[in-house]
Order: sequence, then structure tokens, then C-alpha cells
Amino acid sequence: MAAWLIYALLSAAAAALVSIFGKIGLQNIDANAATAIRAVIMALFLLGVIAVQGKFGQLGSILAQKKALSFIVLSGVAGATSWLFYFLALKYGKVSQVGPIDKLSVVIAVILAFLFLGEKISWLNSAGVVLIAIGALLVAVK
Repeated sequence: MAAWLIYALLSAAAAALVSIFGKIGLQNIDANAATAIRAVIMALFLLGVIAVQGKFGQLGSILAQKKALSFIVLSGVAGATSWLFYFLALKYGKVSQVGPIDKLSVVIAVILAFLFLGEKISWLNSAGVVLIAIGALLVAVK
């Protein structure tokens, strides 16, 4: 099995746990404050990971690359915005509805990759993207 597929499946499993743990944790608390706490915990955890891997020194070289850093910052802002909206949606909605709608990000990412990165999409890929969109909506509709 390809490494990217293993990592993608592990990512999906971890993301599913985010939904479950987040929904349980959001009872009677502010979603934005909870998201901030989550972000701090994630930052500390990830700093620990790179320290254990011996890659802490790479932070300086990344900070020195202005273009890379700019896009990493934009990615961080987009991710934080996504988390804010995701936790708000979880607070007021059902995981079984919020999760599938959130996965429309796959559809949006493929479209943006086509438009801005020049990634090619075959007819088969396009059919899959349409099916993902239809599936997400069908699962979320109650």
C-alpha cells in the first residue's frame, strides 16, 4: 500500500475522532474558546513531535523562506477559520450531518487544485468528485 494512502486513512480516522471528542467536549462551553484551547494543545504537541524527531532546527530555515512562510501562514489562517466554523457547526448540529458537509472540502479542494495549481482531472475523477458531493449531501439531509 502506498505511503500517502496509509497517511490519508490515518488522517481520516483522526479527523473522525476530532468530531466525536469535539462534540462531547463542546457541551456547555463556547466553541471559539474551545477551538483556541485545541489550537494551543496542537501547537505544543507538534513542537514536541519535531523535537523528538530532531527537526526543531528546521524551524529557522522555514522562517527564512518568505514565500513558503507566507503560504504556511495563509494555510494556518485558513485552517483556524475552518476549525472555528467546524466547532460552531458541531456545537449546534449533529456529527452525522456536520461531518459529511465538512467533507465537501474535498470537492472544493479538487476544484481549486484544477483552477490554481493546474492539476488535471479526468472524467473518472470528475465523476468521483460529483459522487462525493452528492453523497455528502445525501448523508447530511435528515
